[in-house]
Formats: sequence, structure tokens, C-alpha cells
Amino acid sequence: MRLTKTDGTIVAQPLEEATNLYTQGMGLMFRRSIPAGGGLLIYRCNGIHMMFMRFPIDAVFLDKSNTVVKVYHRLLPWIGLIPLVWKADRVAELPAGTAKRLHLERGDRLALSA
Repeated sequence: MRLTKTDGTIVAQPLEEATNLYTQGMGLMFRRSIPAGGGLLIYRCNGIHMMFMRFPIDAVFLDKSNTVVKVYHRLLPWIGLIPLVWKADRVAELPAGTAKRLHLERGDRLALSA
């Protein structure tokens, strides 16, 4: 999978998808890193935590139409719970610095493709 901005800029490729209870619950916990340029999209999720994480990430919360509703930059490992995000339906967990580099902000529309 691939996640892109409407102008065609690639946000994450490869993009893993967490679609079942196990993969949604595990997220990126215990992993050593995210592949360069990659990410993880967790469905049916409006809040995350950073417990058992080994590296910082950016968290981009999206609604059901893949519109950005909230961006958290450079969340550090072990900082605990991130507040629930109103209207979010999924979250893209990306390598730290990705959201800033790509100027991702509230209202941006993203697209998923194979």
C-alpha cells in the first residue's frame, strides 16, 4: 500500500495496514524501526500510546474520508498516552520528521492506493 497527498507526494511507501485486533493492538511496539519512507496505518483508532516503543514517530490522525484531523510531531518513546482525537477513524504512524518535511497539516486530504 501507499499513502499520498492529493498532489501526488508520497507520504508512506510501503504502508502496512493494521486491520485486525492483534495488529491494531501491537502497532509498532517492540519494533526497532520503521522502514525508510514507510509507515503503519491503524484502522478504527482515535488514540495511541508510546509504551514499549523504541523510536520516535509522527502520528497523523485521519477521519473516514482520509482527511487529516490532527498531527503529532516527534512523539518520544515511553511518553504514555496520546489524547483521543475527536473525529479520527485511523492513524498513520510515520518516521519522526515526516509530517514536518511534507508539511502535513489539519485539512489535508490523503489517498490510499495499492
